[in-house]
Amino acid sequence: MRRTLTAFAAAALFAAPAFATDWVVDTEASTVGFEVTAFGSGFTGAFQDFSAEITLDPENLDAARIDATVRTGSAELSNAQYASNMQSGAGLDVESHPEARFVSEDIRATDSGYEAVGTLTIKGQSQPLTLPFTLEIDGDRAVADGSFTIERAKFGVGGSSWSDVGPRVTVNLHIEADRAG
Repeated sequence: MRRTLTAFAAAALFAAPAFATDWVVDTEASTVGFEVTAFGSGFTGAFQDFSAEITLDPENLDAARIDATVRTGSAELSNAQYASNMQSGAGLDVESHPEARFVSEDIRATDSGYEAVGTLTIKGQSQPLTLPFTLEIDGDRAVADGSFTIERAKFGVGGSSWSDVGPRVTVNLHIEADRAG
């Protein structure tokens, strides 16, 4: 009997991650956008090519994980004049750094939703980031919305010619995902 209980306890311990919920991002319904000011006017943009591996079950946040990637060269801007500057070496340097990445293994419930505490890497520079977000799950469909602001200089984005570009960039996320098979 003791062996059976020990085997059951060991199986339960190793099986716990199986209760985690994996999600497949619906990139057609999702957006990764941004807002910044330049020359006194605001403009917006969005990355067209992004992906994420998401494991998230509100009942098992200890097993939660987000690993999201944005292809930096896929940005489309409301002002096309700024596109080449953003992709240049002084900007996101898309030739040398074709991806930006956010990784979090610390997702927490808050009074207003959730927050993912992790590391954001842009242009080879990594900084800690807390991403607050809301989450609604309806059956096998999840919808998350979040927003955060970064100081672009901390990631080496911008140079002396960028003096008329605001120091902060706000990133807005709308992610829709389906429960994995």
